[in-house]
Amino acid sequence: MVGYLKVFRAWFKLKVLLWKKDKTSIVFKQGDIWWCSVGMNLGEEIFGKGEKFTRPVLVYRKFTSDSFLGLPLTSKEKQGSWYVGISLHGKMSWVILNQARIFDKKRLTNKIGALDDAEVKKVKKKFLKLYAS
Repeated sequence: MVGYLKVFRAWFKLKVLLWKKDKTSIVFKQGDIWWCSVGMNLGEEIFGKGEKFTRPVLVYRKFTSDSFLGLPLTSKEKQGSWYVGISLHGKMSWVILNQARIFDKKRLTNKIGALDDAEVKKVKKKFLKLYAS
């Protein structure tokens, strides 16, 4: 229990810094993949790693200049209707479709790259199939 409290305290401190972050220089678009401070979350909710609690996130849908629907990624191969494999810079990653959530761009740290149109269409098709069923 004490270990969890230490981690949650560290995440809270970082979250305060993110809240104060100047976001005017951050420009993102649909199909981009960014390192994102996802945070420390509960139960089966996806969480970030390292001191900045980051993980790669795909910008699935841009809502405003400040917010987007993001889909976290993993480098571990996954099978099933909740995942779709993508290739970026010659490396495979898996989009975790069932962990979709809204993010503010203050959580974005570094852009990794952007998916090509074929990969974006593949993700969109599988996302819509999962959530339309």
